[in-house]
Amino acid sequence: MSSHHIVRDDQEPALIIANGASCSSELMGQLLEWSPLVIVLDSAIERVLPLGIKVDVLLGDFDNELDIEYYKTLQFPLEIVCAPDQDKTDLEKAFDYLVEKGHKAVNVVWATGRRADHTITNMTNIVRFQDKLKIVILDDYSKIFQLPKRYEKWYPKGFPISIIPVGTVHGITSTNLDYLLHDETLTMGYRTGSSNHAAQDGMVTIEHKEGDLLLMECFD
Repeated sequence: MSSHHIVRDDQEPALIIANGASCSSELMGQLLEWSPLVIVLDSAIERVLPLGIKVDVLLGDFDNELDIEYYKTLQFPLEIVCAPDQDKTDLEKAFDYLVEKGHKAVNVVWATGRRADHTITNMTNIVRFQDKLKIVILDDYSKIFQLPKRYEKWYPKGFPISIIPVGTVHGITSTNLDYLLHDETLTMGYRTGSSNHAAQDGMVTIEHKEGDLLLMECFD
């Protein structure tokens, strides 16, 4: 796989490769094409290097006894970021790194699948960084991101959309969905907006008054 360092402007999202289930080479290639910075978590580096991906930052707590000096000889320049804080996941530490470096947006792959606890934590942690970093988690089946208080986008008829609250979300109203919401409340574990669909070709709007709401665009 060729180097990713073709950048259109300073606003292109960085890319984090976590250690969940692998995505297709097609998706990975699309994301790498315009990513100005690629961060790989230490737990995934042995899976990433055989793919020929140019890694910029190797980050983690390095509790898996990686030979850091060995990886420095494989790719140069390679920044090694040792982040031993056990109160945060390595993905959270990667988000912190991007915020510190002034990045505004990031795509994340390999963050779902494999261990369910990691998947749930990775998805819900999006909301912790909502004022600092625009985070999109992608795999071959879904695109996951946090919604602003008002969201509007064109979708084709039948496109699968899931509206997932993190905690409790109040005052949700939607248009152009099969199952409409009218100033309603969703709560994780009790009632969510999973498996909805665009009712017709056209704009879908989703508004909410209070709380943190995720949207999952699903690719069946």
